Amino acid sequence: MERAAVAGIDHPARLRREPDWWTLPAAAGTWWTLDLPVKALRTDLTARVWSPADPTDHVLVAHDGPDYDKHADLGRFVAASITGGRIEPCHLVLLPAGDRNDWYAALPAYARGLGLEILPRLTDRLSSGRPVAAIGASLGALALLHCQRAYPELLGGLFLQSGSFFQPRFDKQESKFARYLAIVRWTGRVLRGTDGPDAGHPVPTTMTCGRLEENLANNRSMAEALRAQGYPVSFAQIEGGHDWPAWRDALDPHLTSLLRRLNP
Repeated sequence: MERAAVAGIDHPARLRREPDWWTLPAAAGTWWTLDLPVKALRTDLTARVWSPADPTDHVLVAHDGPDYDKHADLGRFVAASITGGRIEPCHLVLLPAGDRNDWYAALPAYARGLGLEILPRLTDRLSSGRPVAAIGASLGALALLHCQRAYPELLGGLFLQSGSFFQPRFDKQESKFARYLAIVRWTGRVLRGTDGPDAGHPVPTTMTCGRLEENLANNRSMAEALRAQGYPVSFAQIEGGHDWPAWRDALDPHLTSLLRRLNP
């Protein structure tokens, strides 16, 4: 099943050629933790946050945040890209996944928790209410778009990698996944532009998907639908499959370009 690829498996990323930002020095900054009570999920989350030494109101929020940092070197990418002058200084928020196969699978309670509790607290603390950018892969990408469609005010840009935008014509092999039908129904509403009170509220969106992935067809279909609804969509077919090395290698230039567009 494609969703298992982000469950914490330590892929041999070091066997691949390192990206050029790997050799850049890291910008000065501090890691700290932020407690996030989420009533919609009846739980408390603790996010790790990296804040640069230079004051900033730019924020990047990551679904599967700890895994993005561990397996795709997201923290190093941000700090190195700041040093290299490729992106403006920004806070990086690593959100833990919790019960990701449930929460991230188009679950309304998670969208409420993210859109009405987590993001408002982050923006109050870090960006003075300014919309933030967000990154997610697989189900994490699906959950970001799901939240943005329902609660669009605080998400100003989306970086979606290999999103699990299941459709019956492409993804019957995923039909045993517990929330497959929920995802299919919601994806269908997005493709028709009929989901939620703010359906089709466009924000700059960058999507990447590996040429070897089962998800490639449904990602292309979603990109076309969002573009038709007015989203400024950039879609990149990248090398590799549904794994952390491929996602890490796509951070530059694709996430770099999105962040420069959002934070000129």
